[in-house]
Amino acid sequence: MTAARGGTGRPTGRPPLTEERKAEIRLEIARAAVDLFVTQGVAATTGEQIGAAVGVSARTVWRYFPSKESCVRPLFSAGIDLIAECLRRWRPGEPLEEVIDREFAVEGHLPAVPDRSTVGALVRLTRTEPGLRAIWLQTYDEAEPAFARALAERAGLPAGDLRPAIQAAVFNAALRAAVEYHAWHTTDTDPDPERVQAELMATLRSALAVVAEGVA
Repeated sequence: MTAARGGTGRPTGRPPLTEERKAEIRLEIARAAVDLFVTQGVAATTGEQIGAAVGVSARTVWRYFPSKESCVRPLFSAGIDLIAECLRRWRPGEPLEEVIDREFAVEGHLPAVPDRSTVGALVRLTRTEPGLRAIWLQTYDEAEPAFARALAERAGLPAGDLRPAIQAAVFNAALRAAVEYHAWHTTDTDPDPERVQAELMATLRSALAVVAEGVA
């Protein structure tokens, strides 16, 4: 076997990225993409611009995402993942809003979101940008089985039982409706992002509490 150049026998080049670092890069790309989408529109935004905002090449952007619209997916999915965890930890007889408050308090904020002044703008863009709308709806479609598994586990039912599947569909619809409702009724000019986030959380709690009333 031929020794590596220099005779050290050690591998050269950059070490492989950890999964944690890959997730961080995906999030950095997502945040850069949404900032560009909000400020200049989706059509005017290129992979090169998204990469430049993060300090990576367009090739790196496409390595992580198949399209520029899909770059925002981590921002759509992170909150849904936390809601699934809330459902998993929701004990019988416990108000769901208390679980949500507790779990989100641990995070300290909505996880993986960009600057909070752009959150509503991003969701509003799904109204006029078909590509973003498709990613938005696909994210919720793929979240529904996670909700169903969490609710089945909570109730001690088989994962494929019909009851948690239906409950998951209702929770999913309520969650999406709440986020969209908040986006449609807020603007980007509110100078207090903390208040905007508090209002979003209040909307989520209200919507999920309504659904929880029908879940034993």
